[in-house]
Amino acid sequence: MKPFLILQLRPEDEAADEEFAAFLARGGLSEDQVTRIRLDQEPLRAVALQNFAGVIVGGGPGCISDDPSDKDPLEARIEADIMGLMPEVLARDMPYLGCCYGMGILGAALGAPVGKGRFGEAIGGVDCTVTEAGARDALLQDLPTQFRALVGHKEAVEALPEGAVHLVASGPCPFQMIRAGENVYATQFHPEARGQNFAQRIEIYKHRGYFAPDDAQTLTEAVLDEEITMPERILKGFVTRYSV
Repeated sequence: MKPFLILQLRPEDEAADEEFAAFLARGGLSEDQVTRIRLDQEPLRAVALQNFAGVIVGGGPGCISDDPSDKDPLEARIEADIMGLMPEVLARDMPYLGCCYGMGILGAALGAPVGKGRFGEAIGGVDCTVTEAGARDALLQDLPTQFRALVGHKEAVEALPEGAVHLVASGPCPFQMIRAGENVYATQFHPEARGQNFAQRIEIYKHRGYFAPDDAQTLTEAVLDEEITMPERILKGFVTRYSV
């Protein structure tokens, strides 16, 4: 079996390790079935994509839409590295699953507007609806037409990229999941996360502008009350479909 390439964009050790463990658990993967690269720790050098079953990209505190002159140098380098890989991913129609930040990355790579002005979502659960096209997609065929997912993002894709397929929507954010080609996916929600995962992230990121720090306890209680079961089936389905 070829390994899956997991690219992480989080510069905080605790957050990166928690996310990595969630990807393994929800994807049904063991550590010897993946290659993990933390882009905060090492630049993304030449990657032989043909040696991997697929690419999974995690979330992070960076924003594609931030003014380049204001970006933290590390976040700017991480963004440049992952954006530099996207032309080959798209040209190969490489199995790819971008999660949260990965949606902005795919949208930007496809030329869509990404910004903070319209479709950001506060941390918490949201009702998602599968579109007609989504109901026909291999990763969503066995999911109900409506499900709850965990979100928390300052920016979002603001228009469907040309040629992309719209798979999932929510009331606050229309583009919750899209597909380019046959195998390149991105979700605005977190398919790897349950309530406990978000509770840990709330503590780690409470001073990063996602919410008022005084709201951390209320948000933590809210995410722990959520019963999130469907999104992880997308991650598991991705791994199952593309395991070779």
